[in-house]
Amino acid sequence: MSESTRLNVFKTYKLYVGGKFPRSESGRVYEVTAKTSSGGKGKWLANAPLSSRKDARDAVVAARKAFGGWSGATAYNRGQILYRIAEMLEGRREQFVREVGEAEGLSKSKAGAVVDAAVDRWVWYAGWTDKIGQIVGGANPVAGPFFNLSTPEPTGVVTVVAPQDSSFLGLVSVIAPVIATGNTVVVIASEKSPLPALSLGEVLATSDLPGGVVNILSGKAGEMGPHLASHQDVNAIDLAGADAALAKELEIAAADNLKRVLRPQPVDDWSADPGTSRMTAFLETKTVWHPTGSLGAGGSSY
Repeated sequence: MSESTRLNVFKTYKLYVGGKFPRSESGRVYEVTAKTSSGGKGKWLANAPLSSRKDARDAVVAARKAFGGWSGATAYNRGQILYRIAEMLEGRREQFVREVGEAEGLSKSKAGAVVDAAVDRWVWYAGWTDKIGQIVGGANPVAGPFFNLSTPEPTGVVTVVAPQDSSFLGLVSVIAPVIATGNTVVVIASEKSPLPALSLGEVLATSDLPGGVVNILSGKAGEMGPHLASHQDVNAIDLAGADAALAKELEIAAADNLKRVLRPQPVDDWSADPGTSRMTAFLETKTVWHPTGSLGAGGSSY
């Protein structure tokens, strides 16, 4: 059969929740189009799932279920898994170059640079998993026969409103630090360019990452955001992709159970060194006192 007589096989994009690929329970979809170099709408790309409030609740349940195992894993093991994600992305580089180029109106070479930076970002955070504790934790000098140790612990379930204009590198830059430190995450992908995020779910599913650690929803942040911000089992929220009006609404909703809130921070270049701020934003510090025994003239006894 010649190529001219073959039917086009269009890809069906689905949500990524709990390690599985459901359609939205509402059955709704919305049209995603390519972005042209002039910034306008281009050709039709796909119908993406339009997530509902029920989808968001299901994602939180999955994230909470996965939190115990993920936060309890060794930092070294988490680093291995993040590095494995980078390996899998490298193997599917051409697919992501095409999807990012269409999503952001970039040439193939520029889209390739974005994808390469995203892969490098996963590797960068993979190296940090067993080192961040040395930066934000340690032994504290105290008077008396005690050890006083402060150690970072993950906050819990984090909702992330992904950047709207950086559909892949920005997305990776807000997901990776959250899971590198042992949290689990519910992501609301870029509304206008969700396809790279939904394809990332396919990579995560085959990269040793336990189901539920990352959950990816597509649709309207204005619809899902308020329900996630007020959800009593969500511990923190990153407003990276929220506009000023939505960010204010979500901050108010998040105050109900004292969520940690990372306010929107303008980023001119997502490929720049991100530092450690996004990792420390979702860490709690636990301080433990332990007696060392009596202190005599000859020194300490244990």
